[in-house]
Amino acid sequence: MKAAYPIVIVKSGKWYVVDVPDIGIGTQGKDVPDAIAMARDAIGLWGICQEDAGKAIPEPSALPVAKEGEIVTLVDIDFEHYRKMQDNRAVRKNCTIPSWLNEAAEREGLNFSAVLTQALKEKLGA
Repeated sequence: MKAAYPIVIVKSGKWYVVDVPDIGIGTQGKDVPDAIAMARDAIGLWGICQEDAGKAIPEPSALPVAKEGEIVTLVDIDFEHYRKMQDNRAVRKNCTIPSWLNEAAEREGLNFSAVLTQALKEKLGA
């Protein structure tokens, strides 16, 4: 399910405090972009916990009118994609590399899984 939930951001001291009124959760960030990212993460975690508990995820409400000092905006979330990104199960893959490269990597004591994971993340920008 894809949705865009309204959030309310208020500066409080050095933090930007976020309220997600539709689902009754909050978070904070060091600046506005961080607060929005933290809100997306909080909404995503809350949503997959709701699904796991067999509870419905409510539809987002209309964007509220901002009061003085508030930033009101929408945060988009794709719960299916978010769940996949939180799935850190190890998956076995078989790959082929040149013999000389295998020998050199083994001499250095490299962990093939760690190196492949790091390379894939870099290649995909993940």
